Amino acid sequence: GRGAVFFYNHPAPGGGARPPTAVTMDYPTDPAAGLDRYADAAVDAIEAGGGEGPLVVVAQSLGGFIAPLVCARVDVDLLVLLNAMVPRPGESAQAWWDNVGHEAARAADAARAGRTPDADFDARVEFFHDVPARIVEEAFAGPPPHGPSETMFVEPWPLPAWPAVPTRFLQGRDDRFFPLAFQRRVVAERLGPTVPFDELPGGHLTALSQPAALAARLDTYQRELALARR
Repeated sequence: GRGAVFFYNHPAPGGGARPPTAVTMDYPTDPAAGLDRYADAAVDAIEAGGGEGPLVVVAQSLGGFIAPLVCARVDVDLLVLLNAMVPRPGESAQAWWDNVGHEAARAADAARAGRTPDADFDARVEFFHDVPARIVEEAFAGPPPHGPSETMFVEPWPLPAWPAVPTRFLQGRDDRFFPLAFQRRVVAERLGPTVPFDELPGGHLTALSQPAALAARLDTYQRELALARR
C-alpha cells in the first residue's frame, strides 16, 4: 500500500499476519521510480526470500497497481488483493480516484456511520481507528513513510489486461477509506464475477487490527492451493 512495510513486519498480539516464509518489501526511495521499478523491487524481494510451496502475492491498497506487474514477471500461484485498488489498462493511480467515484462513496459511508462526510482526511480516523493504541502510537512516533513517487502515481498502468493468474479479493468490512459496498462495486465492474470477493473483520490496515484473522485466511488460501496441486 501507500504506507510502510511496518504494517506487515509488526509483531502483533495473538499471532502476526506473516507466515514463516513471508517476504515484505518497501518502496524504492528514488522519486523518479515508476511502476516498473516498484514491480522489480517486489520481484527482487521474492527471489531473495526464497521459500517453498505455492507463491501467494498479497497486494494492499495501492499495491493493486503493482502486484499484477509482479505476476507478469514471476510465476505466481495466487494474487490476493487486500483492501486494494483495481486498475484498468492505461489508467493512472492519480486518475483512479475520480474514475471510480471514491470521494462520493467514502463520504456516503461516513454519513451512514454518523461521521462528518466532508471532514479533512485524518489517518488516525480513516486508517487506524481499529488498531490497538500502542501500535498507533508506535506508528506515529517515527518519521512518516516516504510513500510512493509522483512518477508512479501519474504513469498509466501498462498491462493490456488483468494477468492470467488466479485472483481473490479480500476486503475488510470495517474499512472507512475503501468502504465495503464501494469495493464490491469496483471489483464487479473491473474484474467481473470470476474473481471471488471475500470479507473479513477489520479496517484498512487489516494486518495491524486483525492479524490473526488475516493470517488464518491467507493460510486457508495456501492450503487450498496445496490440495489443488495433489
